[in-house]
Amino acid sequence: MSTLEKHAHGGFVVEWRDGFKIGLPQVDAEHRHLFTLVRSLSATNVQATLDELLEYVVTHFTNEQALMEESGFPDFHQHLALHEQFSSQVAEFLSGTDEWSEDRIQSLRKFLNKWLVGHILTHDLRFGKWYQEHVTKTGHAPQAPRAQVTRAKVGWFDRLLGRG
Repeated sequence: MSTLEKHAHGGFVVEWRDGFKIGLPQVDAEHRHLFTLVRSLSATNVQATLDELLEYVVTHFTNEQALMEESGFPDFHQHLALHEQFSSQVAEFLSGTDEWSEDRIQSLRKFLNKWLVGHILTHDLRFGKWYQEHVTKTGHAPQAPRAQVTRAKVGWFDRLLGRG
């Protein structure tokens, strides 16, 4: 069965499949949830789903980047740059003043699905393999993630761009 399926709202979406797993359960679960959120975008829930999606992207990027940094992943800075580039692309897409028509929602869904699949199967999979080889197999676990600093609520846009 193809991972590209007809969506109930008339658009095409990419469904999660085990081939997207990178071998790190937390990261895989977060990726799976991102696919679910993208799939659920529709004209009736676009703003609420976008808010949840963008908050979750920030959480996922934060978790993934902490895991990379604390495990000593050598391509951490390049991966961070990819996340920053994605954040800029999303901000540019969302800065449009167009109404949320079905076409605009489909364009956003297409962009997000394409980026997710490409990023996971290329860059995240590379990290997963590196992690399995250098951390899991050697028994050298990364340090526990640092405690999050509690601060005033910052909007998703600022968090996405690293300004919060």
